[in-house]
Amino acid sequence: MRVIISGGGIGGLATALALHHVGITDIQILESVKEIKPLGVGINILPHAVRELTELGLGDDLDAIGIRTADLSYISEHGNVIWSEPRGLDAGYHWPQYSVHRGRFQILLAQKVQERLGADALKTDARVLSERTEGDTVIVETTAGEFRGDLLIAAEGIKSATRAAWYPNEGAPIWNGAVLWRATSRAQPFLSGRSMFMAGYRNLKFVAYPLSPVGEDGLQEINWIAEQVDPGMTDLENDWNRAVPISRFAQLFADWEWEWLNIPELISTAEEVLEYPMVDREPLTSWVRGRTVLLGDTAHPTFPVGSNGTSQALLDARVLAYALATLPLEDALAFYENERLPKTTALQNANRQMGPELVLQMVHERAPQGFTNINDVIAQSELDEIAQNYKKVAGFDQQTLNNRPSWDTLLEESRS
Repeated sequence: MRVIISGGGIGGLATALALHHVGITDIQILESVKEIKPLGVGINILPHAVRELTELGLGDDLDAIGIRTADLSYISEHGNVIWSEPRGLDAGYHWPQYSVHRGRFQILLAQKVQERLGADALKTDARVLSERTEGDTVIVETTAGEFRGDLLIAAEGIKSATRAAWYPNEGAPIWNGAVLWRATSRAQPFLSGRSMFMAGYRNLKFVAYPLSPVGEDGLQEINWIAEQVDPGMTDLENDWNRAVPISRFAQLFADWEWEWLNIPELISTAEEVLEYPMVDREPLTSWVRGRTVLLGDTAHPTFPVGSNGTSQALLDARVLAYALATLPLEDALAFYENERLPKTTALQNANRQMGPELVLQMVHERAPQGFTNINDVIAQSELDEIAQNYKKVAGFDQQTLNNRPSWDTLLEESRS
């Protein structure tokens, strides 16, 4: 089987590695940029996705480029802890949770692809123009010429040309009125030094977590995201990498100085801030047409809530690889779609309702002036239920994840 993958981002590269892992090695990745560079800021990879990467042999590599997240806290805008929980191995999962720099992770995947599949497996400067199925062949027209294969996996991101051709009236991604400013700063560690927190409420929020160990200078690289809901901000550009001055938003957090972290100081030390609108798209009813299938943000772009975007693309990759290795092509695509589409649709809808971050808004509405005891505001049972329900929707509740069979084990059983 010859597989073409359009998109050399995290989803496309991980899919190539997953296919190689199950014995499908005739793979051509087509990436639109001339050179893959370590762009972007931080992302989180949750235990259900770390499991898949570990089984692909990347566990030690993740340790080398990321931080094992120890705990997650939800904080009010007054700096009070609403709820805190351990994460990854500290929470009893069999796999860690990682915070990593998105660009470094993409470079790692690209290097592994070239090591395992050869230097020619990844072709850059090849932007997809169109695709069509003729009989049992998919034909992909790109700026670098024509490519033919048995299957095209479109992992082109939220601005996918393939999806746009399928749904020409879909238009631009859907903006929910929120603006995000993302950056990294070198700062002193906060809380455990491996902590992640989300603070604020629906209209004003701040998220931060470390991306590196503490250096000899006593500082570590901290990734942070400042967010404001402002539907009246009309000068936005639908661009993932638009640099803006700190003065554009810093005043919103001017009084967020807490005992364990000074957010204005953290913001002020950023070298570059990237701005973009929080967007998603409507869930689809099918990801398959002819010999083409959608994956990752091309299939199910979702609001960046609950740290799940990257993780879901990695799950897509593993499920699709398993299906292609064990079933006839049409059955494999149906299996993949039936396994993944309902789950990602549920997640898209949950993230539109703030996912687990809903507790921030609930506390803001119930105790706008702050609180002394969180259980006077919201019962612990209610907090636990919100957290556990989201984990189930996203596919990483501890009991289910720790006990479900590996896709590798299922693959071995199907071949025996």
